[in-house]
Amino acid sequence: MSASPPFLLVHGAANSARVWTYWRAALAAHGVTADALDLRGHGDGPRADLAHTAMADYADDVRRAIDRLGTPPVLVGWSMGGLAALMAAARGGAHACVGLAPSTPATKRDPRVPLRPGVFGPEAYGIVDRDPDRQDAMMPDLDRDERLIALASLGPESLLARDDRQAGIVLARLPCPLLIVVGTQDRQWPRSRYADLPLTSDWLEADASHWGLVLSRRCLRELVPAVLAWVARH
Repeated sequence: MSASPPFLLVHGAANSARVWTYWRAALAAHGVTADALDLRGHGDGPRADLAHTAMADYADDVRRAIDRLGTPPVLVGWSMGGLAALMAAARGGAHACVGLAPSTPATKRDPRVPLRPGVFGPEAYGIVDRDPDRQDAMMPDLDRDERLIALASLGPESLLARDDRQAGIVLARLPCPLLIVVGTQDRQWPRSRYADLPLTSDWLEADASHWGLVLSRRCLRELVPAVLAWVARH
């Protein structure tokens, strides 16, 4: 396998770059450089008024990270971060894009959806406490150490950006190859939710929950080499 381009990793809603702890370790074991981006208002990212942050702002964060790298990266985005990565990739400059159960783009905007300024927390996604031993519903395939990282990554999220996704982020054809990875245990974003995906993509299934796609070391032992093999073919 030839040398891989660098990877740029984009976290999901209400969490931070810490979710990529094991992805970065797995990529490093294969000799691949990986940067994990903290979007504005998340983790160690720039301070921001999350109440008035939209998806285009997150896409701008990804674009700035691409520019800092100085070479076209492989964008890997999870959940909301997958959509932010797609938005950034649509503007060029990416070697390839990988969406891990990404929030989906739309074919048209729905003007009836209200766009409400505000902030919410991870409870909106079913995480109502920070006890790692009480996360079986949302993180069924994560061990205790993996759950601790997931919980440590949590933080506030923009309601406006969430409404923005509900209204529909319209994207045309990407100028780079796209791989969509779905988890067979993912009840939030199963394969069926991508039936109307308006983009051409390759597909890969992994034995993982939504959180397992980023933090299950068992899953990553097979998933990361599979993604690297796909990148090598493109």
